[in-house]
Amino acid sequence: MADIVITSPTPLPATAPVEPTAPEPCWDLIELLFFAYRDFVRDPDGVLARLGFGRAHHRVLHFVNRNPGMKVADLLDVLKITKQSLGRVLKQLIDEGYVAQRAGDNDRRQRLLYVTPTGQALALQLADLQTRRILRVLTELGPGAYEAARSFLAGMIDAAEREHVLRMIAQADHARARPRDGGR
Repeated sequence: MADIVITSPTPLPATAPVEPTAPEPCWDLIELLFFAYRDFVRDPDGVLARLGFGRAHHRVLHFVNRNPGMKVADLLDVLKITKQSLGRVLKQLIDEGYVAQRAGDNDRRQRLLYVTPTGQALALQLADLQTRRILRVLTELGPGAYEAARSFLAGMIDAAEREHVLRMIAQADHARARPRDGGR
């Protein structure tokens, strides 16, 4: 078995050339994304596991917390999962008191989702763990890092969906500034 030697990555110059048709894959960036995601979800995974939840529960809590009154159909569209997969996760979150479901005011067939106070507390606890990791890195990188990271991540979203996602994020940010009932 060969020894594995891990070294610190060589920092790229601020004006590193970008080659959309590079002759070989960007192995380092691909692997960094895998490892970054692994560690980004590690702390929330521990909290969720103690509750008998997984990453799907985290995603549902996150988006319902950020978008109170979200329709189930919209959540399916955001998560890109099957109705059956969402149904199992959503049922558990509702049964255990983390999410509340109400019929729409105008269309009683609509199912609108809200986090309960317990669900909101958990969503905020998980977001806090991830925010600490993000802010630590952004602080280490210095001025301009937040916008550079935001631009890079937005650019990774398929072009056909990018504007929709950015609008959804902006609407959730705007809604957080307004008081809401949280489904109570």
